[in-house]
Amino acid sequence: MELRKISTQASKELWNDINNLAAHEGKYVYTLINEAFTDLIEKRKNAKPRRDIMEHFAASLDEHDLLYTKLAK
Repeated sequence: MELRKISTQASKELWNDINNLAAHEGKYVYTLINEAFTDLIEKRKNAKPRRDIMEHFAASLDEHDLLYTKLAK
């Protein structure tokens, strides 16, 4: 895997936590950061719509069913 140097900022607490975790697990900080990036990307790719959004969508379908049917033609 080719690595690319980046520069970023983090809160003092977050930076301390990631350093402590890396030390505890015997890993480099960049390894944990890459893992976090990977997890975030996978989470966003596989994200499901929130329940409240889907409830509004369903209500809209119920309320405007006739309109949506006409628009589809």
